Amino acid sequence: MLWLLLLSLACVAAVVSCVRLCRAAVRAAAADARPGARRELSLYEAAFLSGGPYRAAEFTLVSMARERRVLLAHTGWATVVDPEPRDAMEEAVIEAMGPQGQSPIAEVRKAAAAAGPVRELAEGLVGAGLAVPDSARGTVAGAVRQVRAVALATLALCLAAMLIPGQGETGTSLLTWFTLPLMLTLTSLAIARYETHPYTRWASLAGRRLLADLPAGERDQRPVPLARVALCGIGAAGDPQLEAAFSVRSAAQRTL
Repeated sequence: MLWLLLLSLACVAAVVSCVRLCRAAVRAAAADARPGARRELSLYEAAFLSGGPYRAAEFTLVSMARERRVLLAHTGWATVVDPEPRDAMEEAVIEAMGPQGQSPIAEVRKAAAAAGPVRELAEGLVGAGLAVPDSARGTVAGAVRQVRAVALATLALCLAAMLIPGQGETGTSLLTWFTLPLMLTLTSLAIARYETHPYTRWASLAGRRLLADLPAGERDQRPVPLARVALCGIGAAGDPQLEAAFSVRSAAQRTL
């Protein structure tokens, strides 16, 4: 009967996708379990481990703005005041502003996040066992998307089977059979939400330990608490004008 073929497709897809998710989670856990170097983190490194390349770019902009070497206008534009960078991260931000020394913050953030210094920062943290490799994050995320797609496909196959005339089974009976692959996928997604989610973050277990050990004195810098910006993002700066400058980015992205 045709409904058996549909059920077989749903079961095979569910098993394959769930096995892939389990394997991806195991690989991510293995990468996360590597012992990391016990050392002090720079604030650039703390920013990357907390929020990835975009957080590192944001932090660099805020750090330069705090010293009046970059102006971040509430209109969402960044302007270079001091064109002499003090390190590679600042150089990436200044170059991202273009030859005119002025660009929208959204564009500067995007370009700086993809620049060489941020990639080198990421590679160094991965090599030290403090950051999760891109491959591990991407594999888990892709496996979760696949399981989610199979769960939706199972519902579609179940509906198709129920609409086939003369299949010899009642709707309730068909629903019971298709519940098996559906429960497998939903259970896997539930487990992934609580078990694999930590492994998809930027920082490994060792990296998260170092973030927790960040000296308390650095968390309370004024007038802009740079360590808190690195750890928690722009909202932790407590500066309405700064938040307004970066919020333009979000508005611009919503219009795309």
